[in-house]
Amino acid sequence: MTRALNAPILEFLSGGPHFATIATIDPDGSPRQAVIWYRLDGDAIVINSLVGRRWPSNLLRDPRISVAITDRDDGLRWVGVTGTAEPIRDQPTAQADIAEMAQRYHAHEPGEADRLVAERFSRQERISFRVRAASVHDHLDD
Repeated sequence: MTRALNAPILEFLSGGPHFATIATIDPDGSPRQAVIWYRLDGDAIVINSLVGRRWPSNLLRDPRISVAITDRDDGLRWVGVTGTAEPIRDQPTAQADIAEMAQRYHAHEPGEADRLVAERFSRQERISFRVRAASVHDHLDD
């Protein structure tokens, strides 16, 4: 079962850019966390990684995920999402996702975003995941 993200949460998630902390499950059952970039696609959170890193390997084995996104200016404002992550292995899509994230997270220095895409990301095998929310909790109210 998925839960749509409501308007205030979508507004928060599309602002920023904020960083996301994800939690996945290692093969031995222990939690694994990583701080990552994200983007929105409708009401899905899209995340992206170099293929072969631990957290994407975990999601390919077990798609359960928890995502916490904290306001970078006010750490007391945050959104938490638990759900499942659907892999997107198509390279043109995964490359477009990381390029859009690079532009978002380097909006103040677009040349750096272009450099990262050209010199790093475009040479890597990338994978994206669409996170579908099963539950959403937040602390956005003052």
